[in-house]
This record gives sequence, C-alpha cells and structure tokens, in this order.
Amino acid sequence: MQLRAKHATTDVLVEQAQALRVVLDPLGVPLVINDDVDAAAAAGVGVHVGTSDTPPELARRRLGPDAVVGWSVESDGQLQSSAAHGLRACTYVAASPVWLTATKGDTGAALGLDGLARLRSLTTLPLVAIGGIDTARAAAAVRAGADGVAVVSAVLAAPDPEAAARSLRHAVDAARADRRSPPAPDRSAGDDQVAAGATTSIGPPDRPREDDQVRERN
Repeated sequence: MQLRAKHATTDVLVEQAQALRVVLDPLGVPLVINDDVDAAAAAGVGVHVGTSDTPPELARRRLGPDAVVGWSVESDGQLQSSAAHGLRACTYVAASPVWLTATKGDTGAALGLDGLARLRSLTTLPLVAIGGIDTARAAAAVRAGADGVAVVSAVLAAPDPEAAARSLRHAVDAARADRRSPPAPDRSAGDDQVAAGATTSIGPPDRPREDDQVRERN
C-alpha cells in the first residue's frame, strides 16, 4: 500500500503512516510513502520515488537494505540510462503511466501496452503498471508483462471499494495464471508432440525474490 499525500508535511505523513501500520502490519501488507524519504525513515516504512524525486540509490542508502524502494519510470530510455545505479537499489519498478489518468497530471505521455512490454524486456525486477487502471486494463497490463498494478480511483471512487479491490485482485491473479500456463497441446499431433507441448511454458522468466535482490545489493 502506498501513502500518497502530496501536500502533507513530513510530520503528518509520519503520523498517518504509523496509524496505517497498526492495521497493515498484522496482515503482512507492506507500506510505502510517496516521495518523502525522511518520512519513510522516521516511520520505518518503504518509499516510492519518481524520476524527478530522490534517486533510488540515495533512498536505499538512507532506508537500509531491507526497505522497499519503488521507482516510477516513464520511458524505456530512462530505464536503460539508469540501469547502472538506480535499478540495483530498487525492490520494484513502476511503469507510469500506462494509460493517462486524472489522478496524476504531471506525467509523460502514456506508455501503452507496447511501452509496458518494452520495459518488461529491460528488467527482471517486479514491474507494476500505474495509470488509468481498471479491472479490464489490469488484466491486459499483466498479460503485457506487469507483475501487478497500482490504482487509486478504481478502488477509492468505487461504490463498494472492497468489492472493487477483490475484482482487481481476481483479474491480476487470473492474468498471471494465464501467462504462466503452457499452450494447449495439439490433439491432432502424435503422442510425442503432445507430451512435448504439455511441458512447454510461456511468459517471462520468474522474477527474483526480494531477498535475492537484497543480497545482490549488498
């Protein structure tokens, strides 16, 4: 979960983060604060930064090896030019925005599914799709290579936020399962060909676990 309050002071963010942790920690749900590394350090949580915010390697240095550090990128060029330093500090990368959104108006042009797929090809880190996401688009984003999605309006503006969140969860899980599933065997082929088809997997390689990424950073 991300705490995003662009005009809140650091002290207010710390207070809000501590209140959220009372609810989230027993559920095992990590919390990140948008942009404010000082607030994240004081609250003992992670941080999500953009291309014009604190560089992820500085956030990592401040928060330590176990903190969640997320980074939004707006083009594959940014990912390529920053791979030598920024990526090594990240827990995950966010493609932003995949579609244009009224929630955040200071982003670059929409990446679209093709842009999302290009970012997927440039990193093995977990990839999150941000921007204009609803249930149908969540599934499309995951099929294009995202590991998850980040939303605001799709849940908070819904008549039933819990039902909306469950619907998104189902769409993401189903799309991830489809991406991992082997292709259907050709029933008209011989037995050997059917057996080979049944063991062929499709989709991107498994993402490294977070503890593997932490060891690499160390």
